[in-house]
Amino acid sequence: MARITLDKLAHSYKPDPQGPQDYALREVDHVWRQGGAYALLGPSGCGKTTLLNIISGLVVPTRGRILFDDVDVSRQPTEARNIAQVFQFPVVYDTMTVRENLAFPLVNRGVERKLIEARVAEIAGLLDLTSALDRKASRLGADAKQKISLGRGLVRPDVAAILFDEPLTVIDPHLKWQLRSMLKELHRKLDLTMIYVTHDQTEALTFADTVVVMHEGGVVQTGTPEELFQHPAHTFVGHFIGSPGMNILPCAVEGTQALVAGQPVALARRYPALSGQIELGIRPEYAALRQRGEGLPARISRIDDIGRARIARVELGGLKFSVMVPDEAEFDGDEASLQLDPAQIHIYRDGHLVQGEALAAGGQP
Repeated sequence: MARITLDKLAHSYKPDPQGPQDYALREVDHVWRQGGAYALLGPSGCGKTTLLNIISGLVVPTRGRILFDDVDVSRQPTEARNIAQVFQFPVVYDTMTVRENLAFPLVNRGVERKLIEARVAEIAGLLDLTSALDRKASRLGADAKQKISLGRGLVRPDVAAILFDEPLTVIDPHLKWQLRSMLKELHRKLDLTMIYVTHDQTEALTFADTVVVMHEGGVVQTGTPEELFQHPAHTFVGHFIGSPGMNILPCAVEGTQALVAGQPVALARRYPALSGQIELGIRPEYAALRQRGEGLPARISRIDDIGRARIARVELGGLKFSVMVPDEAEFDGDEASLQLDPAQIHIYRDGHLVQGEALAAGGQP
């Protein structure tokens, strides 16, 4: 078990990087506490797998250090770091039984036979593999093979951390929820540091206590699932987290008012004069669609029923906007109005959140 510290860590696959554009992983400073459940979340090419491979020792960083419990392991090989890694495609020995697969890491380390048997039985019980212990791995499905791959990491009681690289990609959709729940339960029982790489926000938000959102080689925000949803620090986070994501609209801001498509929008915070690319962000959950004349003029393009909610796709002065609407809502024609909750509006400059000055109850700063 380990606390993992990333100290000014950066990596380029080019021999002579000249600037930020040449780095697959831009400078990262972060501490992952021992026993935490973390997710690295972002689209393909954002740097999350590079970061995971640096932690595991498969890649040596161009700059900075990685420390396990204050010990610099930046240039130590994978086998010296005492970590376990679970890959996208299950790594198992098909000719061995489940029991032999689980025991393999301990056999290699010369652990006493009785201790091996006890540990294998314990891990098989946690992973619901007890009934399959004497079956050949080749006869099992992808979900069971991924459990075996996970079990080989868990079977070592002194493992510093377990790293997951898109581990549920090849698992049938109806089994993913079950395996995610199992991973969460294992984390609670074993108090292990777990780091989970994924591009799927559902996987990240349901597994991790802390999510690290990556974009274009850098970390744009680290926080709890609630913090990422309620207070996105970057427009990418607002757009990437949520289904649908946050509405991001170009605007001008002056004091406690924004202008969106020429229409005034009240704000709950006061802002100074801002230059650069200024945008207003608000989630579909915090806007309301009303009858014409009750807010900002909008035109309804369509209403999608996605089962758990109805989402109206509207246009506000030519800008596209998504808003949740209740099941019973009805509208006369395609003309309507939008009402935005000022307390849930965020203002961004060049993609980054601008805090503004909170207003008192009476509307004064």
